[in-house]
Amino acid sequence: MAQYFEGIGRRKESVARVRVAPGSGKFTVNEKDAPAFFTRLGDMEDILRPFGAVGQEAGKYDVSVVVNGGGVSGQVESVRLGIARALQLMDAGWTAALRKKGLLTRDARVKERKKPGLKKARKAPTYTKR
Repeated sequence: MAQYFEGIGRRKESVARVRVAPGSGKFTVNEKDAPAFFTRLGDMEDILRPFGAVGQEAGKYDVSVVVNGGGVSGQVESVRLGIARALQLMDAGWTAALRKKGLLTRDARVKERKKPGLKKARKAPTYTKR
């Protein structure tokens, strides 16, 4: 990749560093082919939504992703945010279209911490009278 645009995407515990450059449509995630990495039905369509929002074909760009942490859903959403942020750097005129589709908003919901005396974050142990 010569000239590229980089975007960082985060969701839950997942962090994705995404590099987008004009090219032949090569899409790699952690040095694997993207469809081989994200095998669930609909995940690839979800990841490529930012390209559709700005009226571009994903096949015109090379995308390289390094993602770690979290589960599959968190990684999918973090990659999507990273692509959207990279496209925003590529052309500032695309910001409005990406924002309108909600692709630039970071989903800040994370797992709540476990509190002392509770089984989980909010689940209390079963009450016993005796």
